[in-house]
Amino acid sequence: MAKDRTPKTAGLRALDQARAAYRVRVYRYEEHGGTEVAARELGVEEHRVIKTLVMEDHEGRPVLVLMHGDRQVSTKALARQMGVKSVAPCTPEAVRKFSGYQIGGVSPFGTRTRMPVFVQESILDLPVLLINGGRRGLLVEMTPADLKRVLSPTPVDAAL
Repeated sequence: MAKDRTPKTAGLRALDQARAAYRVRVYRYEEHGGTEVAARELGVEEHRVIKTLVMEDHEGRPVLVLMHGDRQVSTKALARQMGVKSVAPCTPEAVRKFSGYQIGGVSPFGTRTRMPVFVQESILDLPVLLINGGRRGLLVEMTPADLKRVLSPTPVDAAL
């Protein structure tokens, strides 16, 4: 049996601890390539590649937002559904501070700071999704049911 040489990230360790079923999918990372490159390299629709965004509300409280790779977040709609004045993306430094991950490798699993998680509701309707496992070029393929069980996210409708 071949030994798995994928380094265990904090995200993968968190998934293992939660006994989540997942499959590691590794691809050649391209700087600023985003979900478009991941989808192309793995041969999947970009809609199924989920991006993990670290944002903060008007008081500087961090939140995680899970969005389809081919969609953008309406910060106005998100703020309204969260019941806050405004929501904005964090700086790369704040992303690292709150999540423990670098931009392009942010996973919602195993974050340094515990943050509320908001998920675009249509993600939960996918048969299977791919989401970052805690390193650039490393996604995990899993079911929305496991994502929901592990993260207990709040569904929102904030896609543009």
